[in-house]
Amino acid sequence: MILPEPTIRRLPWYLSYVRMLDHLHVEYVSSTQISKELNVQSSQIAKDLSFLNIRGKTRIGYEVRSLVTELEDFLGFNQHHDAVVIGTGSLGTALMQDHGLEHYGLNIVAGFDVRDDVIGQHLGGIPVYAISDLADWQREHNVPIAILTVPVERAQATADLAIASGMTALWNFTPYRIKAPDNVVIANTSIYAHLAIIYNRMQGQSD
Repeated sequence: MILPEPTIRRLPWYLSYVRMLDHLHVEYVSSTQISKELNVQSSQIAKDLSFLNIRGKTRIGYEVRSLVTELEDFLGFNQHHDAVVIGTGSLGTALMQDHGLEHYGLNIVAGFDVRDDVIGQHLGGIPVYAISDLADWQREHNVPIAILTVPVERAQATADLAIASGMTALWNFTPYRIKAPDNVVIANTSIYAHLAIIYNRMQGQSD
């Protein structure tokens, strides 16, 4: 099922909150409680969850354990999705060392770079290979996701290489809007764009 993107963005918020409740052994939660904690209207929460055929019980709410399971299943966080990091600079290395991503189903299995000082090394226990070896490596491992943390001027060329190697999803951390065929999934996470929003809103508050 393909959901509206705003709904997809909110579902992990709900999951994080109900996971916390589950750890506290809370059995039920209402959309009003979730609304209060996450600052999302309760009617919107109910609508978002209805896309997954999740409905609460009158005067009781949602069963927390069941809600955790349903959200994890739908979001794919309880499955393993292998990925590679292309560009093992400071950001790429941080992602490779962030084992918390495994709790959300992301399993980084390799890094690729052009720098001789990192090729052949291990970062966070993950091997780093030469980018020139990507196509051959991919033929053997068939990993679906490439995480792009390369300099902006290399973004499109790196995306083209990943796609030509058979990768079908790109998580793009560069500020460049890469182009790809329609059958390739692209998620753009621009740190710089979010910084621009922060700076702009800070300026607006001070005016």
